[in-house]
Amino acid sequence: MVLGADFIGRDILSRIIHGSKISLLVAAIVLVIGGTIGTTLGIVAGYAGGLWEELIMRLVDMTYAIPFLLVALVAAVVFGASLTLLCVLLTLFTWPGFSRQTRGLTLQLKDTDYVAAARIAGASPLRIGIKHILPGLINIVIVLGTLQVGSLILTESVLSFLGVGIPAPTPAWGSMVSDGRAFISNAWWISVMPGMAIFITVFAFNFLGDWLRDYFDPRLRQM
Repeated sequence: MVLGADFIGRDILSRIIHGSKISLLVAAIVLVIGGTIGTTLGIVAGYAGGLWEELIMRLVDMTYAIPFLLVALVAAVVFGASLTLLCVLLTLFTWPGFSRQTRGLTLQLKDTDYVAAARIAGASPLRIGIKHILPGLINIVIVLGTLQVGSLILTESVLSFLGVGIPAPTPAWGSMVSDGRAFISNAWWISVMPGMAIFITVFAFNFLGDWLRDYFDPRLRQM
């Protein structure tokens, strides 16, 4: 056992490897669903403007005003902790970030010459959004999604640590850290090793997101 065993003899390394699959699966599901919803609403708000923009942006503000941790604790008590509930909660609080970013960029892109030419040619708003505005947002969506991976993994770990994330006996990094709290003085590796896995993974995805941002922005590449 390279990293030792926990208090009931389970291999720490095997559980960390399996826990990585759980964390990345949660992040992937949330980003695909939340990113799609947020990007779509951001394009609608930025291009349509008016009442649509006001409603969507106020919904974003309301979502940011809701205490996520409190909602997660109440939902876990009412519905019971599960992978599905965790993904739903994270999705509900992830899409506003995509929506706010893509709305700002859409406001810039809708005034460009090629979008104006498509509008004059009789293209529908749906076609303009998909064919002309969305391609200009792909880079920022990829960067934002990469940066969100670390945040989602950290949030999932915190919820699992509190007992409202991935239910036992499924190994999750946060619950593994929590399991070792009572043995931290004489079996520190039970908590430290999963904690190091969280730190390294979050750091790696944040570093990747920064690199992608520099790569996709020609102005930063020239610096």
